[in-house]
Amino acid sequence: MKANKRKSRPESYSDRVYRKLVTYTGLVSTTVRIEETDLHILAEDDVTEKATDLILQYRAQLEQYILKNPQFSASLEPLKHDKIVPPLIRDMLNAGIAAGVGPMAAVAGTIAEYVGKGLVAAGFREVMIENGGDIFLQRNSDCSIAIFAGESPLSYKVGMNIRSAQMPIGICTSSGTVGHSLSLGLADSVTVLSKSTALADAAATRLGNEVGRSGNTREGMQNGLAQAKEIPGIIGVVVVCGELIGAFGDVELIQVDLREKYEND
Repeated sequence: MKANKRKSRPESYSDRVYRKLVTYTGLVSTTVRIEETDLHILAEDDVTEKATDLILQYRAQLEQYILKNPQFSASLEPLKHDKIVPPLIRDMLNAGIAAGVGPMAAVAGTIAEYVGKGLVAAGFREVMIENGGDIFLQRNSDCSIAIFAGESPLSYKVGMNIRSAQMPIGICTSSGTVGHSLSLGLADSVTVLSKSTALADAAATRLGNEVGRSGNTREGMQNGLAQAKEIPGIIGVVVVCGELIGAFGDVELIQVDLREKYEND
């Protein structure tokens, strides 16, 4: 169950060093790994048991559907609606259709969102779920999110302020230079905000691909931002290519200073 987003990753990516940079602000950190699913969770208490149950539940739904419909995991193009499917599968199909990509491009964001909402339903008021850099966020206060953009000099030096009024929200990033899944793009990072984490994930893949189509970084960035305006449900987008940065929508960019700490870790 792998998303179609990023190229071959450097070995150090498996360490997920960026998780060491998270400020917990009173929340408890939990990591739950089941096969390809590797979640970093912040909540008011340890959620290992509940999160494990949720992951197993949603992975089972996905695996059973793929077993009967193998094109679901293989297609790089949107698939038609399927009326009789679990909501998780429906959301992945809808996200793929909206963004113009295969449904598995939304898998990491969808799992993050469903586990996050499951924890909220279980009584946790504040939850952050990070799944390979794709985030479901539900907090009662504003949050600062730093953008990791590989070797770009802007990596961990620029971020976004996420207002409490925008939550729950999905924050998903695709890269043509960092990470483990397929990308046709040139962007160091394309970060998408949406109320649907599934859509944010799928749209990040689509827009990341758009940045690479022209072969020109600046023109590609402009193409990606233009395409973002055509995808309903997107709140905002930030694209980083080398020293260039572009944004669209309801995005509040901020300056952060985590680069040195990241490199030292």
